[in-house]
Amino acid sequence: MFRWFSDHRRKKLTALPFPASWEEIVRRNVPHYCMLDPGEQARLRALIQVFISEKYWEGCGGLQLTDEIRVTISALACLLLLGITHDYYRNVMSILVYPSTVVSPQRKPGFFETPLAPLETAKPIIGEAFQQGPVIIIWDAVLHGSRHPELGHNVIYHEFAHKLDMLDGAADGTPPLRDRDEYASWVNICSREYLRLKQDAEKGRKTFLDAYGATNEAEFFAVATEQFFDQPIRLKKETPDLYDVLREYYRQDPAERVNRNTCLTG
Repeated sequence: MFRWFSDHRRKKLTALPFPASWEEIVRRNVPHYCMLDPGEQARLRALIQVFISEKYWEGCGGLQLTDEIRVTISALACLLLLGITHDYYRNVMSILVYPSTVVSPQRKPGFFETPLAPLETAKPIIGEAFQQGPVIIIWDAVLHGSRHPELGHNVIYHEFAHKLDMLDGAADGTPPLRDRDEYASWVNICSREYLRLKQDAEKGRKTFLDAYGATNEAEFFAVATEQFFDQPIRLKKETPDLYDVLREYYRQDPAERVNRNTCLTG
């Protein structure tokens, strides 16, 4: 019964006209939107309408939330969903948005916990995704990364890739996949490329994939997702097997879209 009400509500939302002001925001702030064909753009607009409505949004650190903030974040997050079976990030309830870089508080040990190693110190962040909690986003980092895809850094792609990864209950760099063959291909290729990146990073070699991806398998998937959408041609050239695995998972081919710009013709 709950599912019926949810689907009914979503159909009503997507039947509403997409506001012209939202369309202008997406075209201005999300260059990838202009590479989608008209059908893909329509599906993305429908995803945005539901996503904005269903998530709890909070401006933090004095930030006043605006349509530009909600629409831009929603468009980027929902682009990842465009080709996959999904439930609008069911593991994301709240999105907390700060105006600029914040320092995360140092974790304190639990009452019955005896730390065996030093706890992580407080550090500046531009985004953070929690297994059982909100997604924290820094707005100025969102806007800069979104408007400059050539840099290959997009905090929304990164954090929401983590949330896709966490859908099976573990942040291990392997999101829920479709079948045994896809898991086998994923483990083989992603493990190989992760270890190669880790070795290169340890030896100080320059790499195309951001060296932060060598932190662990979860960060590797998030970093690879950023560069899959923002620098697809170069990713395909540098690591074609990794590109193919991500293309199979996301059911999208960003490299094929690069020379298409529907915003110039539509």
